[in-house]
Amino acid sequence: MSKDKKPKNTKFNAYWIYGVAIVLFLAFNVFSGGLADASGTSTTPSQFFKFLKNGDVKKVEIVNKREALVYLTTKASNKDVHKKNKKDQLFPVGSGGPSYQFEFGDVQLFQKQLEDTIQEKQLDTVLDFKTETNAWGEILSSLIPFILIIGVWVFIMRRMSGGSGPGGGGQIFNIGKSKAKLFDEKLETKTTFQDVAGLEGAKEEIQEIVDFLKHPEKYTALGGKIPKGALLVGPPGTGKTLLAKAVAGEAKAPFFSLSGSDFVEMFVGVGASRVRDLFKQAKEKSPSIIFIDEIDAIGRARGKSNFSGSNDERENTLNQLLTEMDGFGTNTNVIVLAATNRADVLDKALMRAGRFDRQIYVDLPDIRERKEIFEVHLKPLKKSKDLDTDFLSKQTPGFSGADIANVCNEAALIAARNNKKAVEKQDFLDAVDRIIGGLEKKNKIITPSEKRAVAFHEAGHATVSWMLEHASPLVKVTIVPRGRSLGAAWYLPEERLIVRPEQMLDEICAALGGRAAEKVIFDKISTGALSDLEKVTKQARAMVTVYGLSDKIGNLTYYDSSGENEYGFSKPYSERTAELIDKEISNIIETQYERAIKLLEENKEKLTELAEVLLKKEVIFKDNLEAIFGKRPFVIEEAVKQGSKIEEEE
Repeated sequence: MSKDKKPKNTKFNAYWIYGVAIVLFLAFNVFSGGLADASGTSTTPSQFFKFLKNGDVKKVEIVNKREALVYLTTKASNKDVHKKNKKDQLFPVGSGGPSYQFEFGDVQLFQKQLEDTIQEKQLDTVLDFKTETNAWGEILSSLIPFILIIGVWVFIMRRMSGGSGPGGGGQIFNIGKSKAKLFDEKLETKTTFQDVAGLEGAKEEIQEIVDFLKHPEKYTALGGKIPKGALLVGPPGTGKTLLAKAVAGEAKAPFFSLSGSDFVEMFVGVGASRVRDLFKQAKEKSPSIIFIDEIDAIGRARGKSNFSGSNDERENTLNQLLTEMDGFGTNTNVIVLAATNRADVLDKALMRAGRFDRQIYVDLPDIRERKEIFEVHLKPLKKSKDLDTDFLSKQTPGFSGADIANVCNEAALIAARNNKKAVEKQDFLDAVDRIIGGLEKKNKIITPSEKRAVAFHEAGHATVSWMLEHASPLVKVTIVPRGRSLGAAWYLPEERLIVRPEQMLDEICAALGGRAAEKVIFDKISTGALSDLEKVTKQARAMVTVYGLSDKIGNLTYYDSSGENEYGFSKPYSERTAELIDKEISNIIETQYERAIKLLEENKEKLTELAEVLLKKEVIFKDNLEAIFGKRPFVIEEAVKQGSKIEEEE
């Protein structure tokens, strides 16, 4: 707590009244029922009979047949022995009260002994019997069990109802209330827009939304309306949630954050109740921002899962969300942000203008943005002075922001494992290798024949890719087992916005180079090409059915970007077309396989030489291929940054 903040005043609680009333009631009962009469000094029966025989006792009262109250004569009260005892009393009494009190056993025996002593000594002592009742105490003792039961019941019901908070009240275990976390300007949020590297377009639009809330009159003065919602769309790990965290750190407005799965419960009606409660809280604290992460958990298109026989609880939640987003006016200043990587499955009613007015695409970072992301994640690391971020950005094509953060962390761990004082370039390369291929398994048992087969397989990949113009340039080849693979080859793919058929065919041919090398050298094939076959099959199928790059099928695509046919049981083409598609996919793959075999037969000696070097060193690089094959004659086209004019092609 800061020094400027004053400590909060203790709030008054109604239970204090009940406590004070009970304490006063008990005190009144105790003092009125017991101490008023029985306030004498405690003594013993033997001492009492000694006083009695001396003639000091004026009166004896037997209360409830178990207690005796002793009243002294006026003359006896002035004796020193009695004055001394009187001084020791906790609550001194007046002249009308008893001087002594004691308890006895059998009342008949005590009465007979008392009467015998009075008769023997000829005393004037009066014997009296008295019965006292404590009505308040009896009433209280009978009511206490009921009071306790009622108190426990009230406590449990208050806990179950969640008190008097907004929305969801009265529901068991407070289940209908929103689970959103609230961030406001009073709380420290460490994430700002400075922590978000790259994503320039997305950042610009997000910053504009923050400006809407800070200066709404700037936009409404011209007749404009503040947008009601913005949807962040992009692959996993690109920084959608990070952008939302930056908004929470930059906006001087309450920020409600929760996940789409927070609306889902096993009880009927809970999701809709939480949506109502969420927007009620946001309206009370407006201007405010609501952020729903992974909105596809509740925002999937309606009517697709009815065949399964499940209830429509998720649809009710979505309907309530649609109503709330289109229900509050523009003057409430509540903006809804949402993030998803499955925009294709979202309901069309959710995507329309008036609910999510803007769709902000957060794509994978390019080489320039990757450099900026590396610089952000390298700040907390103790890195070497000669570390080149341009080189690191070139070595990580297709990496998301989360992947780059993982690379930096792995590099630091590798450097620490090797007892280094700073993180070096090689540590980052090892980190990339580990993330892509897995951990090296140098102790894995492998026979010489298997090792030779793996060496020729990887050498086949390297040779074919080196000979083809559009294949990705080779970076590294290893036959050290990694993860589930016995060998691996690393390439540096070009970052293309559009891909032509010859480029895809060259990539398929390079992927089949491993199996082709096994066929050329050993005249046998093995199961080691499983991942290669999976890759080329997907790529060939995409050429035929998605991109329309097959002459026999024509300019047709069976790809549905809307996702409406996701649960369809029928194919969008006939059986005859299906056979034609299968033949065309097989023809593409087999043609490139024969092409790879032909290339390797023409360069069989160089292939064997490369494999032998690989067997000897276990790891080879680009320099080793240049020593055997010479430099690649192909010129790589340089990428040019676009200016104000942007052309979109798909």
